[in-house]
Amino acid sequence: MPSFTREAARNPFILKISLLAALGGLLFGYDTGVISGALLYIKKDLHAGDLAQSWIVAGLLVGAVFGALAGGRLADLISRRWTLLVSGLVYVVAALAAAFSQSSGQLVAARMVLGLAVGAASAVVPLYIAEHTPPKIRGGTVSYNQLMVTVGILVAYLVDFALRGIGSNWRWMLGLGALPGVFLVLGMLFVPYSPRWLMQRDRRDEAREVLRRTRGGEDYEEEITEIESVLSEERRAGLGALLRPSLRPMMVVGIGLAVIQQVVGVNTVVYFSPTILTYTGLHANDAIAQALSVGITNVVFTVIAVLLLDRVGRRVLLIVGTVGLTIALLTLAAFFAFHWQHSAPWVALVALVVFMASFAVGLGPGFWLMISEIFPLGVRGTAMAVCSVFNWAANFVVSYYFLQLVDAIGKAWTFSLYAVMGLIGIAFFVTKVPETKNRTLEQIERDLGAPSSPARASTRHRTA
Repeated sequence: MPSFTREAARNPFILKISLLAALGGLLFGYDTGVISGALLYIKKDLHAGDLAQSWIVAGLLVGAVFGALAGGRLADLISRRWTLLVSGLVYVVAALAAAFSQSSGQLVAARMVLGLAVGAASAVVPLYIAEHTPPKIRGGTVSYNQLMVTVGILVAYLVDFALRGIGSNWRWMLGLGALPGVFLVLGMLFVPYSPRWLMQRDRRDEAREVLRRTRGGEDYEEEITEIESVLSEERRAGLGALLRPSLRPMMVVGIGLAVIQQVVGVNTVVYFSPTILTYTGLHANDAIAQALSVGITNVVFTVIAVLLLDRVGRRVLLIVGTVGLTIALLTLAAFFAFHWQHSAPWVALVALVVFMASFAVGLGPGFWLMISEIFPLGVRGTAMAVCSVFNWAANFVVSYYFLQLVDAIGKAWTFSLYAVMGLIGIAFFVTKVPETKNRTLEQIERDLGAPSSPARASTRHRTA
C-alpha cells in the first residue's frame, strides 16, 4: 500500500479541502481545553460551587446534543459547507458572550449556544471530508478533524498558561475562543460544495467538476452513477430506515463506539486535567503548566494516528489504544488509593500522558473515522448525526458527574470505574467491530453479520 503522505501529496486540492473543513475541530478543541484552566479562576471570580462548575463544563455538551441533531438536517438543506460557515458565526458570538458573562447562569447559557455550533460541526466535518476523499487516503484525511481538535486543545492550554498571571484572565481565555470561529468562517469561503450534495440538487456538472479535481485523474464516472443510484434509494428512506435489520449491526457498532469513546473518561482528563493535578498537591498555576504536557502528547500521537490509520488499520489501533488507556486509568486509581501524592507525585502526570497518548492513537480518531465509513451512503448523514448525538450525550453524563463522583466515591474508585469501561470497550472492539480499511460495504456488512440488501447487492458501493 502506498503511504498516506505520498498519496496525499499527489492531490493537494484534497489536502486543502480537508484541512479547511477540519477547522471545525478547532471549535471543540479550543473550548474543551480552555475551560480546563479557566475553571480554576471562574470558580473564585463567580463563586461557582461544584454544581455550577459541572454545568459550566457540561452546558456546552447539552447544546452539542441538539447541534449534532440539527447539523445532519442542515447539511442536507443548506449544504455541508454553509452549515459549517453558520456554525462558525454562531461560535464567534457565543464565545464573546461567554467572556462577558457576569454570573454562572449567563456563562452556562453562552456555553450552551457554543455547544450548538460545536455539535453541528462535529457531525458535519467528518461527513464532508469523507465525501470528498478517495478511499486510499480517507483514513488520514477524515482524521484531520481529530487532529484539529487536539491542536485546539493544545492552543487553549498554551493560552491558559500564558494568561495565568493576569487579571480577569478567564475572560480573555474564553474571549479568544472567537478566533477559531472566525477561521472556520473564512475557510468555508474557499472550499467547494460536497459532490454528493450537488447531486442531491441535480447539479451534476458541478459535482463532476469537483470529483475531477479531487480524484486526481482517476475515473469518477462510475462514482457519479453510484451516487445517483443511492440517492434515489435515500429519497424513500427516513430516520426509520436506520432500524432496518440490515442496518442494525452497523448502528450497534456506531453507537457503541460513540458511547465507549466517552465513558472511558477522556473528557474528564481534558476538561479537568489541571483540577486532577491539583489533587496531587500542585497550585493552580503549576497545574496549568504541567497540563501542557497532556496537550502536546495529544497532538503528537494524533499525528502518528493519521499516518498509521491507512496502513495499520482502524481496529488494531482501537484495541491497542484502549488497552493502553485502561492501564493508565488503573495507575491513576492506584495513585489515589495508595496515597502516592507525597512519595511519587510524578506518577499522576505520567498516567495522564499515557492515557492521552493511547486515546489519541485509538478512540480519538477511530470513532469519527469509522462512523463515516460503516454506513451506506443512502443513510450516512442521518446515521452519523444519531451517533454524534449519543457521543455528546455520553460526554455530558461523564463530564457533568465527574466532580460529583469524586465527592461520592472518591478519586480511586472514580478512575477504577472508567477503567472498567475501558475493559468493556476492549471486549466490544474484539467481538463486534470490523476492520474497515480498504474494505467494501458488502465486506463490512458480512463482518457485522447483516443480511445483504437486494438493492445494495446489485451495486458495489465504496465505503467512502
